[in-house]
Amino acid sequence: MKTVSKLALAAIFATGVSGMALSAPAYAKDKKEDVKPGLKLSPDVLKAAQGAQTAIAAKDFATAEPAVVQVETAAKTDDDKYIAAAMRYDLEQQKLAVSQAANPNAPINETVLAKPLDALIASPSTPAADRGRYNYRRGALAFNGKQYPQALQYFNKAKELGYTDQNLALQIVQAKMNSGDVAGGTADLEAAITAQSAGGQKPDEQLYRYAVAKSYAAKLKPETLTWLKKWVSAYPTSKNWRDTIVLVGIQQNALVPMDETQKIDLFRLMRATKSLADQTDYLQYADSVNRRGLPSEAQAVVKEGIASGKIPAANSMAKTLLTETATAIRGDSPIATIEKRAGAAANGKLAASTGDVYLGQDNYAKAATMYRLALTKGGVAADDVNLHLGIALAKSGDKAGAAAAFGAIQASPRKETADLWSTWMAAPVA
Repeated sequence: MKTVSKLALAAIFATGVSGMALSAPAYAKDKKEDVKPGLKLSPDVLKAAQGAQTAIAAKDFATAEPAVVQVETAAKTDDDKYIAAAMRYDLEQQKLAVSQAANPNAPINETVLAKPLDALIASPSTPAADRGRYNYRRGALAFNGKQYPQALQYFNKAKELGYTDQNLALQIVQAKMNSGDVAGGTADLEAAITAQSAGGQKPDEQLYRYAVAKSYAAKLKPETLTWLKKWVSAYPTSKNWRDTIVLVGIQQNALVPMDETQKIDLFRLMRATKSLADQTDYLQYADSVNRRGLPSEAQAVVKEGIASGKIPAANSMAKTLLTETATAIRGDSPIATIEKRAGAAANGKLAASTGDVYLGQDNYAKAATMYRLALTKGGVAADDVNLHLGIALAKSGDKAGAAAAFGAIQASPRKETADLWSTWMAAPVA
């Protein structure tokens, strides 16, 4: 997410005094004649200001500097002081812009703009139409100086004064978050994204990344999970899915602590979202399911990895897994026999494990039948079975049934895993 830009906006924030017609004030000839509206400058200020104006417009800074100093020294009235501040601001900004153009990579010291901007904001002679943009520019100055609470005050004042800029809402979000109010900032960001979407504009992906990063850094777990789901819903690429899944439950110090068995369902989601990235992902997934008695699934995962080029054909671990899984598959009892035993069992444990076998074989209809039988018989971890039932139904295209199964899950970490599967089920195709 971009920060407030610096002097690239110099021309936008100029006071306009460089092109203002500076002339002697008009005075009423008698009490009945109205005075011509506009600035009324003292003669000394007017004379010096005219010279300064010409020099600033020509970027003749050697001439402009003493002329502006003369205006500042001679200023007595509110109008005089307004012109002095406006000219000082224009001069300093022009000097910075020329310096930046000459050496774009050089550091910029914008602090010289603070004093004239403060004077312009405070001056009673400043036109009402300009007050919003001066507050906005002062907020940008504070933001670039990492004075975030002050920046937030100026940005909010600019908004209150009716200043409009396509980035203002997001700059308020940044200032608020950087001031420590991450929850408030993300709430404002959500409102900004909603407004953009309602206006037919797709919010930039960086907004979601920014919200995720800030929420995660602030250790706001529910908010981070929410923004991760919003992010992959809006931008469902395989990379984004992998980053989300890894952050939620795979990596060390993940948002949701999970044991190896629980991580399997996240690897299954990686497979569904085509986000298994390399041989480490494939082999960790295959090894985990193989050691839990699901050789068909392990074998399929290894073969997919080799076919995709993610696992080198000569990889020793892949070869071992293919050998082990082939042996296990030949030695397994026929699945139909196990299914019959599950139907006669006193509880649903065998039915649940049989459902897992069918799930690993991509036989989703049979898997769903066995999971429902397990729930009916009882004696099983209902959240585990409902998660696997939801996965089987989601993979088969039964979104309503999957949503009901996922919705029945109560506890962490199965609930967070189910939420990710629900997000995938509802997200558009990448």
